[in-house]
Amino acid sequence: MEPGERTKVPTGIAVAIPVGFAGLVVPRSGWAAKQGVGITNGPGLIDAGYRGEIAVLLVNHGLEPVKIARGDRIAQLMVIPVVEQELIEVDELPDSLRAEGGFGSTGR
Repeated sequence: MEPGERTKVPTGIAVAIPVGFAGLVVPRSGWAAKQGVGITNGPGLIDAGYRGEIAVLLVNHGLEPVKIARGDRIAQLMVIPVVEQELIEVDELPDSLRAEGGFGSTGR
């Protein structure tokens, strides 16, 4: 991968994530620290119903080309529980301490 390049890397791996769970494809810190490689849509989401091959969308943020070889650990998969929610459309939201404060509004 050339600097600034994005690529889809097939993993050769397919999983059956149980209903009530989701898979998050997250970056590995070593790739980011050593080569400047990250996941473009990180984390990537794998729904419980997906049965195809997992692919990882990588981007080279570094200044040098990066070679990806078979067997390289380019990402990791976290399987997490998903709470099913019922969405209710309302005209107004209840008040909160933060209200509509956006980026940097918490004072930290």
